[in-house]
Amino acid sequence: MIVFDLKCGGGHVFEAWFGSSAAYEAQRSGGLLACPMCGSDAIEKAVMAPNVAAKGNQRAETPVPALPSGQPPSPEAIKTALATLAAAQAKALEGSQWVGSSFATRARAMHDGDEPHAQIHGQATLEQAKELIDDGVAVAPLPFPVVPPEACN
Repeated sequence: MIVFDLKCGGGHVFEAWFGSSAAYEAQRSGGLLACPMCGSDAIEKAVMAPNVAAKGNQRAETPVPALPSGQPPSPEAIKTALATLAAAQAKALEGSQWVGSSFATRARAMHDGDEPHAQIHGQATLEQAKELIDDGVAVAPLPFPVVPPEACN
């Protein structure tokens, strides 16, 4: 995984993780990236502090954010938090079918009565989502990243 600091046309800076630089470019050029604060799809890499090498070829560790006590969270606390998030995601997607990149087409077909209504989740570009909403199709973004069932968040 590689982390990028990104910024939108509105000036918001946020962090995003990708499997590779090529994955970032593919998602950016495919219109799959949007600012989590304002929804802008004008995304570019922001200037970020480099991860400076410590000794030899080893890279410096990125510090873990500290708790109010000044101590980093314990490995058990991190593991518990991740398990809680995974359980919340599984509960939210319970009974929903992954439809991948055909989300916009399937949602519109259900709205138009061409397909029976069903709970679905998948991927749509920001433009596709805007068009669905403008046409009165009931869609909403999920509060967490969703990947195909065979992938791991």
